[in-house]
Amino acid sequence: MPIFEYRCKKCGSVFEELITGDRNKEISCQICGHKETERLMSVIGGISMGRSSSGPSCGTQCNPGASCCSGGVCPHAG
Repeated sequence: MPIFEYRCKKCGSVFEELITGDRNKEISCQICGHKETERLMSVIGGISMGRSSSGPSCGTQCNPGASCCSGGVCPHAG
């Protein structure tokens, strides 16, 4: 059962989802519930920069003003 990483197209949150069965099922954002998400390409399987059980964190892109980005500046922005 693979774990995929997704990004919400509305709030920009990055989260992981364990996919059991239908891999084409609609995935909703774990933060805002929005139904439009995109599956992210993983560089190395099993490593995630997404949200963990300890709370939200930055991925490769953040929402300005997110709790993980002090002053609205993402430390991961290029």
